[in-house]
Order: sequence, then C-alpha cells, then structure tokens
Amino acid sequence: MNKQITHEETVTKVMHALESIRPFLNKDGGDIELIDVKDHTVLVKLHGNCNGCPMSFSTMKLGVENTVKQFAPEILEVLAVE
Repeated sequence: MNKQITHEETVTKVMHALESIRPFLNKDGGDIELIDVKDHTVLVKLHGNCNGCPMSFSTMKLGVENTVKQFAPEILEVLAVE
C-alpha cells in the first residue's frame, strides 16, 4: 500500500535539504530562502552574493535542485524567484 505524502512532509524534507546546502552558500556570502512548495515545484529566493551571480543558474540546477530531489523525490523542479 502506497502512503500518500502530505504537503507538510514534503515541505519538511525540502527544509532539511536547504539546511544541508546552506553552509556552502554561506561560505560564498550567499543564502537561500524557501518561498513556497506548489505541487511538485519548489520556489526559493537566493540572497547575498548568490542573487544575480553568473553561477547561480548552475548552483540552482546542480546543487539545490539535485539536493532537494534527493531529500524529496516527489519534487520535479526548483525555481528561483526574484
């Protein structure tokens, strides 16, 4: 029997994922904030040096999105909002 994952469980897993990568962003003078989790999409905001950094797209796709998907496989994509 497949248990349905609740929205709260998904948000908790996403929060844990972001906490796990926050030290790497902080080291570069940046930070990340969870804005919302809608269906299978996570909305985050990059702060500090991460906001507008030329590498931020790679950071989002390779670092943040992959990490979030490891913690919460039900997430399909992570998007940065302004």
